[in-house]
Amino acid sequence: MPTVTHKIRTTLEMIKIEHTLFALPFAFLGAVLAARGIPTAWQIVWISVAMLGARSTAMAFNRIADRDYDARNPRTKMRAIPAGLLSVGFVLVFTLISSAIFFVAAAMLNRLTLFFSPVALASIILYSYTKRWTLFSHLVLGWCLAIAPTGAWIAVRGAIDSPIPLLLSLLVMLWTAGFDVLYACQDYEFDRREGLYSIPATFGIARSLWISRALHAGAFAALVALYFLTNLGTLAIAGVIATGALLIYQHTLVRAGDLSRLNAAFFTTNAFVSVILLLTFGTATFLRR
Repeated sequence: MPTVTHKIRTTLEMIKIEHTLFALPFAFLGAVLAARGIPTAWQIVWISVAMLGARSTAMAFNRIADRDYDARNPRTKMRAIPAGLLSVGFVLVFTLISSAIFFVAAAMLNRLTLFFSPVALASIILYSYTKRWTLFSHLVLGWCLAIAPTGAWIAVRGAIDSPIPLLLSLLVMLWTAGFDVLYACQDYEFDRREGLYSIPATFGIARSLWISRALHAGAFAALVALYFLTNLGTLAIAGVIATGALLIYQHTLVRAGDLSRLNAAFFTTNAFVSVILLLTFGTATFLRR
């Protein structure tokens, strides 16, 4: 029988807790831009708790919804549920607890965050089923992560009173969709065999790489527009340049006939993007207070 420590470790592995680096820095950046500096400790704590709750809900529910597909996919058959490491009942209880934590955190921030919290939760739950009926599942995933910066802005200000958070969310949505198309390339054969919808399964890997590049070009355009809208100076432009370089580098790692470096392109490069933008735009905002 697995020990409590082993179960906790398996649960954290299931929800890929380390991938919080993708979305959490953007939530913090939305909060910093909204506060024009450092948000209050109360806001930082509850934004962090809300992000943890939302992301844990999303990942755990996805594992429940996809458990049969995961069991048939050689890449995912060793995930916790198909491998028998965690039961569906346990993961369902974990999902419900994570959802409750998310709602509590939203309530602790302000009335508007609580009002919009069901929209966020419905979005992340709906995503788990989108590959069954639309190839735009990548954009739906992008939308789920894009909620974070605008949600954090609302958490600080209690209103959407500027185009800044919406532009930042557009950047996150296109950036996420772009790297998710890349990630889906490794399931090209499986998705086609199972009748699942994805851009690679629909257009093939070579064309999908160009679609991913186009999505990232759109994300970079949104970032440039964000720079001009915020007018944060030299440090922010350094973040724009560094992000552009990382996006280009990411696409040099992947070829239609060679996906061996996909993990480096997906995990390492994209984790740096969000952190770099938080450090550069966030610090520039703090220095301009």
